Amino acid sequence: MFCVLINHICKVRLKYENEIYDCCVGVLCQKSAMKHTASALPEMPPCDVKPEPYQDMSKERMLDIRQNNCNPMTMKVTYYKKPVHIHQGYMQWLWDTDGRRYLDLFAGVATVSVGHCHPKVTAAAEKQLRRLWHTTSIYMYPTVHEYTDKLAALLPDPLKVVYLVNSGSEANDLAMLMARVHTGNFDIITLRGSYHGGSPLATGLTSNSAYKFPVASGFGCHNTMCPDVFRGPWGGRHCRDSPVQTVRNCSCSQDHCQANEMYIDQLKEMFATTVPNRIAAFFGEPIQGVGGAVQYPKNFLKETYKLVRERGGLCIADEVQTGFGRTGSHFWGFQGHGVLPDMVTMAKGIANGFPMAAVVTTQEIARSFAKGVHFNTFGGNPVACAIASSVLDTIKEDGSQHISANIGTYLLHELAKLREKYEIVGDVRGKGLMIGVEMVKNKASQEPLPPQDLGEIFEDTKDMGVLIGKGGLYGQTFRIKPPMCITKADADFFLAVFNRALQNYMERRLKP
Repeated sequence: MFCVLINHICKVRLKYENEIYDCCVGVLCQKSAMKHTASALPEMPPCDVKPEPYQDMSKERMLDIRQNNCNPMTMKVTYYKKPVHIHQGYMQWLWDTDGRRYLDLFAGVATVSVGHCHPKVTAAAEKQLRRLWHTTSIYMYPTVHEYTDKLAALLPDPLKVVYLVNSGSEANDLAMLMARVHTGNFDIITLRGSYHGGSPLATGLTSNSAYKFPVASGFGCHNTMCPDVFRGPWGGRHCRDSPVQTVRNCSCSQDHCQANEMYIDQLKEMFATTVPNRIAAFFGEPIQGVGGAVQYPKNFLKETYKLVRERGGLCIADEVQTGFGRTGSHFWGFQGHGVLPDMVTMAKGIANGFPMAAVVTTQEIARSFAKGVHFNTFGGNPVACAIASSVLDTIKEDGSQHISANIGTYLLHELAKLREKYEIVGDVRGKGLMIGVEMVKNKASQEPLPPQDLGEIFEDTKDMGVLIGKGGLYGQTFRIKPPMCITKADADFFLAVFNRALQNYMERRLKP
């Protein structure tokens, strides 16, 4: 009764007293709503931000509109049995309409790079909104030039020509077109399990049946075997560029990977059987995002780029999720593979959640594409450029890449301990703050943990105050991709929550 009373008092305070809701009270309400005893719950790190009391549309009305007026896909992708109604965000924290606080470890699908409503980025947006909202590239205006100069400076030569667009799908569409125009070839290769967007063209690049429709799309796109050293037919203990390796046995030395050779043989077989002698491009994510943070053998992309270029193709790095320091060791994911692409596509974290994306390429490829007219009404919008420019400054000033490296490595090592502890944790992988935890029925079979079972852990983690994502070809992988501002205390809180959620699931499973 005491917990119920506390919960009621909190809600009354929010609704009627119109006072600012203190974070610590939010945590108290959160704990009281749980089915576990308060003493058994991990303690959420303190927060000195006071969210505004929510006084807008009711949750019931929002859900009604979502079910009847928003497109049906909106409900299809909605997380949780009882959807979280987000009201406000600040840095790594989100608050729902009841004032409950959550640690956000999914960042709007790896999109909020430097933190929700980051003060520096918010100030840049407000300043630009007071000056100029919109014009296009038919005129000269400083923000687009300032931003493209900053962005180009962060990429190695000869990647110095920037095309600004509005989404990752749009960026990959444009890169496909540019590759075909430049090479005069048509066929494009991607990896199975990849995700490169949901537009009619990009769905051809995407290799996951969940995103496919029974209509003709993506002509000329082919996929080869994903070199997944955990779930694939080959893999060992030294394959990945990650603090955590698989537990598969192999006889390879540190500098030689038999699994890589086998996966490259699969690519060679595709060249021999499936595509013409000349191709347009190869698209590859440095680490698969939607696919579940899948990593390849260390030299796979390097050897793939060589084979693609021998056949006249361009090599395109999809950095939509891995870019802007998220992998920790490098600013761009491709740099960790020791390769230099011909084009780089980027979106999501580029503007901390504001709609923006880019393709960066060489002068030679850009000249080929200039044979026709390419125009984008909103690409390079003044507000988008001001925000994206501030994001680049903030990444440097806040040490976001350094945080990704340090906190990400810590998380990976600690999650690996949970892999040893629990039979259902099959693999822990990733780099920086691009992390995947693959769930299985048991380690011997490696069969994916069924969706309903994974859902129990997912719901429990949310109920204890942490939001994470899901992914993988079979929806079997938890995705951890937080804003690059989290602290060790946040990491420890998540680890305690996740451990408790796993423990709760195992206890339920063992009950007769």
